[in-house]
Amino acid sequence: MGIKREKVADSYFECSDEERAAFEAGIKLGTIYHQFVGTPISRENVALLEKAIAEGTKIQPFVEDAEVQISRKELKSKKGEFDYVSLSGHMLKVRLVVKYRDVKVTAGMRFIERINYPLMFIEKMERRGRKPR
Repeated sequence: MGIKREKVADSYFECSDEERAAFEAGIKLGTIYHQFVGTPISRENVALLEKAIAEGTKIQPFVEDAEVQISRKELKSKKGEFDYVSLSGHMLKVRLVVKYRDVKVTAGMRFIERINYPLMFIEKMERRGRKPR
């Protein structure tokens, strides 16, 4: 994004750099969940989907890294024309790093059995090598 565009975008945020970094991480995780849940997958294409999700996320603003793992427990080889599994939230494990100015947020998403929910969370927040206030 050009400097002018960044300043215009920044003018819409009334928050700290930490809050902005957390917001950006949350947007990316929500996008992954809502864009890809329901995608038909099988043993034959799961690695390609993991890579496509991660690489598509990495080109978004402020994303430094993204890793996606899809549980293979429920995957099977296609046995007929109408045989496939749809990706669901409990199959996703995501970790991403977002950097906004000098704040770096490591965020994740994974299914938490105890609450029966694909939880999105902030794993770590740093400001130039130290934890923010």
